[in-house]
Amino acid sequence: MNSILFLVHRLPYPPNKGDKITSFNLLKYLSKRYPIYLACFVDDKADWQHVGYVKSFCKESCILGLNSKAAKIFSVRGLLTGEPLSLPYYRSQKMQTWVDDVLKLESIDSVLIFSGVMAQYVTGKIAPEIRTVLDLEDVDSDKWRSYAKGHRWPMSWIYRREAERLLAFESAMAEEFDATVFVSKDEAEFFKSLVPSVADKVVHRVQGVDSAFFDPALDYENPYRVSDRVLVFTGAMDYWPNINAAVWFAKKIFPKVRAQVNNACFYIVGMNPSDEVKTLENISGVFVTGGVPDMRPYIAHAEFSVVPLRLARGIQNKVLEAMAMEKPILATSNALLGIHNYPGFLPLTADDEKQLIEGALALLAGTIGQNVQSGRACVLEHYNWDTNLRKIELLLQDGLEVNS
Repeated sequence: MNSILFLVHRLPYPPNKGDKITSFNLLKYLSKRYPIYLACFVDDKADWQHVGYVKSFCKESCILGLNSKAAKIFSVRGLLTGEPLSLPYYRSQKMQTWVDDVLKLESIDSVLIFSGVMAQYVTGKIAPEIRTVLDLEDVDSDKWRSYAKGHRWPMSWIYRREAERLLAFESAMAEEFDATVFVSKDEAEFFKSLVPSVADKVVHRVQGVDSAFFDPALDYENPYRVSDRVLVFTGAMDYWPNINAAVWFAKKIFPKVRAQVNNACFYIVGMNPSDEVKTLENISGVFVTGGVPDMRPYIAHAEFSVVPLRLARGIQNKVLEAMAMEKPILATSNALLGIHNYPGFLPLTADDEKQLIEGALALLAGTIGQNVQSGRACVLEHYNWDTNLRKIELLLQDGLEVNS
């Protein structure tokens, strides 16, 4: 294999949110071995400063700005064309021309798509001898179905429509590509149940975490007041499942915890907090940091990591990072999907308000302990990026029999 065309919906750097963590590690891993032709969008003005660094991994690249307000307006065309709104949102004639030229003029041996919407740039255009891999990460169409359940009309209708149209597109692309990849066995099996005709071409990989970076043995300056006993929730705070989780925990659960532990604090740490999240600071003991230069001190000096996700897909990076940092974890069962069973690793699972309150109080009181070293041991054994991304490399070659 000589060269790879790699299409990503969002600039794969900095690795500060779930999809960018994966896409950056894919880029880093593959660029050590093959020339990369990268196409992606920049949807955050702050990320322009990183474009030069991303280009250093590539032989050639097409990196374009994406104005979210304009893209939302443009996406409405999907209502007229019958396609999912996500496709016109990420559509660019300039990018299409660049992709067409690369496929025509360069010796491309393999195509890797990260995020299904980017498949629109190559569908029907790839020569039979070129290997194709579609990394959907999770069943994105089902995410929209979950959103519909949590919203009122007309958004519920729009989200249901998006779920149906996007699943049709994902299904068609899975038929067309040599292999379709998901972040966990559960996600892969779920997609097979939805689209049984492609079951023999669907595989799963495993997420990774940089355990040398998320090392509890390193010295981190305490970002909290010394007297505070902190419950920390991390993640991109413009992402609706994170917003939903933070609002639920801050309003329904945390006040009852603080009523019994008056120095308990709930820190919501992550970039781009929505207005709804920002208003949570009106609740006594709740703090919203916004983006921070380094997440590790906030994890290291917290009492435990709380992950109260009611909607979750794939494997949660916030869980893996807490495991790597040897932090106790209080999480919903949804947040722990795809995490390996490992001897001694027993995060505290709670799925309703009463269980979460009792769990938080028990962890603060020390009446429930966790073998946090086993969480890190699990990460070291099962969540190494290079080991897990080797499967993608093999899929991009000719010799791997696709199965999971």
